Formats: sequence, C-alpha cells, structure tokens
Amino acid sequence: MTREDVFQLIRAHLADELEVDPERIRQDTRFKEDLEADSLDLYTLVQELEDSYGVRISDEEATKILTVGQAVDFVMAHGVNA
Repeated sequence: MTREDVFQLIRAHLADELEVDPERIRQDTRFKEDLEADSLDLYTLVQELEDSYGVRISDEEATKILTVGQAVDFVMAHGVNA
C-alpha cells in the first residue's frame, strides 16, 4: 500500500465521518482547525486507524497528530497491513 493509498482511505473516512467534501481534505489539513473535529471525532479516527492498519496509537502519540499528512506518516512508519 502506498502513501497515496493510505491518504485516500483516510480522506474518505474523514469525509464520511465529518460530512465534509473530500476535496477540502489535503495533506496539510488540520483536524481541529480546518475540519472542526472534536475529541470524539479524533478518538474515532484513532480507532479506525488502529483497526484498519494494525497500528497502535498511544494517547501521547495521538495528541501529536495534528494534520491528515501526519496521520498518513504515522500509519506508514508503524506498519501498513498491505
């Protein structure tokens, strides 16, 4: 699975979960500021990443993931079930 594949899957999930146009979601899109995601939305995203990609994200690590691109980087660095 490529970085672009992971980005597209995360983008699709966010667009569906947050009910936003996928075109609004880019690598540098910030979860809270740009997508108005609240803590429950972010928790759901972390669960989705863990379930979909077999990664474990600690609370400490999750607080450092502020953009879509950082989420993609985390998944790529910590193993993708490809």
